[in-house]
Amino acid sequence: VQLQASGGGLVQAGGSLRLSCAASGRIFSQYVMGWFRQAPGKERELVVGINWDGTTYDTDSVKGRFTISKDNAKNTAYLQMNTLKPEDTGLYYCAARPLVVVTSPSLWNYWGQGTLVTVSS
Repeated sequence: VQLQASGGGLVQAGGSLRLSCAASGRIFSQYVMGWFRQAPGKERELVVGINWDGTTYDTDSVKGRFTISKDNAKNTAYLQMNTLKPEDTGLYYCAARPLVVVTSPSLWNYWGQGTLVTVSS
């Protein structure tokens, strides 16, 4: 059971990035997916998540700017980030868990390695 995150980088404020999370087949068939962010000196927080039925969770600070999606055929989840702001800077982690998206990081079972997003002003 592995998650592989990629797509981070340096971008100017107002720009866009798309993160990818490649997952083993078992995860996509049995789990929901989420993207977490950990800014320097802050706790890890859930940014967006997607449930079995396609319903999504977005934290207030990214509403209207970030979108999570998944391609079941490719076993890959994506995070499209638009209109990026310097406060979006941080390590982004994809994660998987059963049943339903929840906000507490301790309740997620599987984690990818972080991918760094840096937004310059």
